[in-house]
Amino acid sequence: MNVAVIGLSHQEAPIEIREMASFSEAKKIEATSMLLDLGIEEVIILSTCNRSEIYIASSTLDEDIKLVKDFYSRYFKSDKISDYIFIKKKDEAINYLYRVCSGLDSIVIGEDQILGQVKDALMTAMELDASKKFMNKLFREAITTAKNIKSTYKISENPLSISYIGVKFLKEKIGDLSDKKAFIIGVGKMGKLALNHLLDEGVTKIYCCNRNPQKIKELKELYPSIIQVEYENRYDYIPQMDILVSATASTHTVVKKLDLPPITKKLYALDLALPRDIDPDIALDSNIVLFDIDSLKKTSEENEKLRNELSEKAQGLISESITEFHKWKKTIKVDNTIKSLNERCEEIHRDTISYIYRKMDLPCREKRIVEKMLDSALKRLIREPIIALKQIDEDKKQSEYMKVIEELFDLG
Repeated sequence: MNVAVIGLSHQEAPIEIREMASFSEAKKIEATSMLLDLGIEEVIILSTCNRSEIYIASSTLDEDIKLVKDFYSRYFKSDKISDYIFIKKKDEAINYLYRVCSGLDSIVIGEDQILGQVKDALMTAMELDASKKFMNKLFREAITTAKNIKSTYKISENPLSISYIGVKFLKEKIGDLSDKKAFIIGVGKMGKLALNHLLDEGVTKIYCCNRNPQKIKELKELYPSIIQVEYENRYDYIPQMDILVSATASTHTVVKKLDLPPITKKLYALDLALPRDIDPDIALDSNIVLFDIDSLKKTSEENEKLRNELSEKAQGLISESITEFHKWKKTIKVDNTIKSLNERCEEIHRDTISYIYRKMDLPCREKRIVEKMLDSALKRLIREPIIALKQIDEDKKQSEYMKVIEELFDLG
């Protein structure tokens, strides 16, 4: 069994391509079932604003990689996607997963959100019975290692986040933000972070709207100064703003060019969502400057320096964990042989006990003693072969030992 990841990430694919190949929760379930129907043994789909990735475990890896690559274009009905798909397999795929979990492959180094997204992806796959022993172990080890990296190197204590970089980006473009009016659409995790960073920059007039107005009411208890706007009235307020930040989880555009009233003063719009919240065509208006997630890459030189420093340190922990995973992987190769060996012993145990009881009339106490002694003797007989089998590092030699054991103990 080997692992591969096939997909699109911010490293290779522009936002319009990632947007095209984004998996909603419903699509994850549907796509996972379709991939399992194609005969792929284990499947986990990870879809975020920066990536759309399908992880597979397979004993026919190269054939299944081709199936998944073709599936992307067919499922999303676009030939463009195949031009941007990356493929990593075996050790490269495993190392990549660890780096993704740790936030070392994110636009924002060490960002916390990705770890929760990986956990959710694993849970979804487990609920669909798409992730079994192999992938469960791999993803859990990657998640545990990511937690250790964050704890050891305090990556999460760094204030960088996609929202933080976005607000800093706006400050670079606009200058002092304290006298500006800002409007935030969507008060999920990224929207709340954007609110905090705008407040830190001295912005006092911040308007917020959300499809569920109750979330704004709850937010006002923490930030009484924010001004609540009904979601349906959002277009009435946008022309009054200097800054527009949109960060919803909507699967469709929430700011459409056709519905936008005339903009008569400079508006800086920051789209932190994927799929994108804001119609890219609004940038055709000379008074509107629009930035999306990919725009923020240009401001991340310091982030890149930090990424490189932390990557070198974190790689040590990653390599140690991967080594342990490979040791475990070698043991599961012999699982079937060990299981058959144990079943053979149980069969001998049953047959022998049955024969003894037919020939001898023993009281209950003696029966229990005989059963325990026979069980102990049989386990002692197979203990050394099992230990030796697990400790063999060389694959070819391990396969030879398995064959010898299966023949000696008649496990066919």
